[in-house]
Amino acid sequence: MKMIIVIVKDSDAEPVTRALTASDFRVTRIASTGGFLRSGVVTLLIGVDDERVEAGIQVIRDQMGESDSKESRATLFVVPVQRFEQV
Repeated sequence: MKMIIVIVKDSDAEPVTRALTASDFRVTRIASTGGFLRSGVVTLLIGVDDERVEAGIQVIRDQMGESDSKESRATLFVVPVQRFEQV
């Protein structure tokens, strides 16, 4: 199992979250601040089975689309999950 951690601007968070949930990914959304001038960003936590990691990343890429500027619109981390448990 892996955890995809995605940091996006506030304005991109809702469409990305909707696209992920429509593709049967479960998403936890956390409001946060950071970056230039402490602008509003959202951190998305997506727990996925190993074989669905690339599909999840592709959903995010598709939703973000092409950017006119060289500025990145999302930062992604994929980290291993040692243990998953729902209580």
